[in-house]
Amino acid sequence: MKDGVAMRTLLIISHPSIADSHTQRFLWESLPEEGVSWHHLEKEYPSNQIDIQKEQTLLLEHDRILFQFPLYWYSSPPLLKQWQDEVLTEGFAYGKTGNLLTGKEFGLIVTTGVHERAYQAGREEKFTIPELMRPFEAVANKCGMIYLPVLLLARFDYLSESEKKALLIRYRQYLTNQNDDSLVAREQWFKQELRTYGKKDFSEEDQQLIELLIEQMEENREQLDDLLFTLQELEEL
Repeated sequence: MKDGVAMRTLLIISHPSIADSHTQRFLWESLPEEGVSWHHLEKEYPSNQIDIQKEQTLLLEHDRILFQFPLYWYSSPPLLKQWQDEVLTEGFAYGKTGNLLTGKEFGLIVTTGVHERAYQAGREEKFTIPELMRPFEAVANKCGMIYLPVLLLARFDYLSESEKKALLIRYRQYLTNQNDDSLVAREQWFKQELRTYGKKDFSEEDQQLIELLIEQMEENREQLDDLLFTLQELEEL
């Protein structure tokens, strides 16, 4: 939700063998019921003939643009690079007469089979993921877009069930939550999720428990707001 209007997210996936990917299947099954457009480039363009007008129209119709791909030699699969070359043209995405993407949010969801700790100075891969993704950050800057922190999904097949549940929440937040990491924003997101997806196919008893949980969250928020108000008054004394 952004300024009272539901945010529209365009999820551009590049994966040449997506049917064999457990990670991509999990992510696809974790999608919110609305507000997110799943757009798989290799399926849309099996002969690599990109419909530039269609892609640019899709970009204009959405508020948040996300690339989702497995790491290929420290970058994206080739079709996503081709997509950037052909779609993000001067006069549309940048240039004196092209700033149509300015102000939109842009982020990356990167999957890798290598553990996250390998991507740091002094370890096997030497560079961090944000460092390796700097060319994408430069694209966002060129187009006047708001660059979001990279969401890295490492070694999915080795995650425990509880870690996969945590991943599901992180992924859905990345797709739909407003670009605000404050506690208040996260509380609002969780309440919205509980009121919609959280109640789906649940028994009446479980739905009542969810309502109690939401009420408890709201009471906790009121207590926190009261505490903050008291602290501000003390600071002014």
